[in-house]
Amino acid sequence: MGKARAVPYLLKVLEVDDDYRFDILYWIGRSYQYGMEFDKALSYYDRYKNKLTQQDGYRGRDKVSLDDVNRRIYECQNAREFVANPSHYSIVNLGNSINSEQEDYAPVLNQDETMMVFTSRRKEGNINQNVFSDNKPFEEIFIAYKENGQWQPAQNIGETINTEFHDSNLALSADGNQLFLYKDENNGDIYESYKKPDNTWTFPQPLSENINSEGFKENAVSISPDGSLLFFASDRPGGAGGIDIYYSIKDPETEEWTRSKNVGPKINTEYDDDGPFIDYDGKTLYFSSQGRNGMGGYDIFKSEYDSAKGEWGEPENLGFPINTPDDDIYFVSTEDGKRGYYASVREDGQGYTDIYMVTILQEGEVGETIAKKEADEDEAVDEEPESKELAKVEKESKQLAPVKITVNVLGDKKEAVDAKISLTSVDDNRVAGKTRVGTGSYEFSVTSPEVKTYRLSVEADGYVFQTIEIKAPAAKEEPQSISRNVQLRKLQLGTRSVLRNIYFDFNKATFKQESYDELNKLEAMMARNPGMVIEISGHTDNIGAKSYNKQLSQLRANAVKDYLVKKGVDARRIKSVGYGEEKPLASNDDEKEGRELNR
Repeated sequence: MGKARAVPYLLKVLEVDDDYRFDILYWIGRSYQYGMEFDKALSYYDRYKNKLTQQDGYRGRDKVSLDDVNRRIYECQNAREFVANPSHYSIVNLGNSINSEQEDYAPVLNQDETMMVFTSRRKEGNINQNVFSDNKPFEEIFIAYKENGQWQPAQNIGETINTEFHDSNLALSADGNQLFLYKDENNGDIYESYKKPDNTWTFPQPLSENINSEGFKENAVSISPDGSLLFFASDRPGGAGGIDIYYSIKDPETEEWTRSKNVGPKINTEYDDDGPFIDYDGKTLYFSSQGRNGMGGYDIFKSEYDSAKGEWGEPENLGFPINTPDDDIYFVSTEDGKRGYYASVREDGQGYTDIYMVTILQEGEVGETIAKKEADEDEAVDEEPESKELAKVEKESKQLAPVKITVNVLGDKKEAVDAKISLTSVDDNRVAGKTRVGTGSYEFSVTSPEVKTYRLSVEADGYVFQTIEIKAPAAKEEPQSISRNVQLRKLQLGTRSVLRNIYFDFNKATFKQESYDELNKLEAMMARNPGMVIEISGHTDNIGAKSYNKQLSQLRANAVKDYLVKKGVDARRIKSVGYGEEKPLASNDDEKEGRELNR
């Protein structure tokens, strides 16, 4: 998100002096690409290509090569296709038991998902209370345990593992007893530590020279469930590109890792390939690549090893919304293959980078469950051929046609306005496929066997963002379509807007997890409009004493202000006022539609 915010500044540079940098058009394109505005990115990339053609003899240091810009164009073309046809994933933030207001990343888990180790740059619990040169706390390793299905608050893993400098984890064995770490020694090496019976850890020791090279970096590792195979990433010479993925087999007699080998051209490319994770099936490799059919930065891929052929299959991009135009890396899967964990910068994040759980959904899950049940019945009963044919016809008839939702974005004079727009299901954070069909006009495609509520997010420069809910009908065999117009209001003195998705727990001034998406949109709008000054008006329902409610509403307004200030907004631009129950937004007679909204 941060890289996309460079657009207005770069456009201003272009307006003032289009010769300030030779490659200014390229960097505007890059910023639009990060912001998921691929048509605008392609327009600036094409303009930059024309400039390269016209000034072919230019040799300045601020020149980006034709090969690089062609790669970006290819990524944007891929991205448009992925966004129009998103993969079936539910991506959910793990909440404040795991995530902080700083970077949290590199999650690794044991086989039964009861223990998670990850790296964080939070101040709370950090052994070193000083900051690094970037004015952020040092990296440290944290650990969390799941009890009764809930992650308990993460704790520092301890001084045996963490030092006064940067410390980060890499991998965890299936039983949770062997932890792999990264240290800057020897330009970057892999270390290992073992869990002791009292839940403390042994002093980390480097892996052998068959894994760690002399003077080159090894910064990612994964061990097979049976402990016999190790995958890792290294920038050592002799590979296909800058960073390649290698493997080593454990000698069953000596228990030592044998000399490592490159996994080969089916996985490694001329670009960087990193972040390997060998799945619990022992044959599926997840990894991240800056090459192949990516959207930009690192994308996560998977490949399956064919033991009969002795080679890896063609890698498959996991698609949007897991992958984005920025770096997506260090994905780990679960034993049943139905979930995964990784870190990403997303709009509902609490900090810069948060840890998310990915649930793999199936298109038309209800219909598929019915079909499977019928198939089981087919096997149990020796039916007549006609009966089986009828069952086959009935299964085929259950195919559901997508519901098309057209959204037209209008300005204050009802003119069409291009916007940053998304549609996500409220219950499971599933992203709908999107295609731009014209200026300010977007078409979404959703398929659900039941009526489903979606959250529509619309943002445009110079306007107040809107987040509204849309109910989509249950998908049927026949195609259906609905249309919605969204009129935005200009940002001007006196403009008032209800933040409908910032919620607090009853009797508290602490945010619910679903509030962060709206909070981050508010912060982004203020960042895009540095002259904007706002009042945050806090409200409560009418349960409790009026004086207490007024105090509580002030605390809630202060909480919003504090969040924005921690994100970098100047405190002088924000006034927070608590109105208590004095100015209700809805009737307090009903909990869901009234009191909850007033909170």
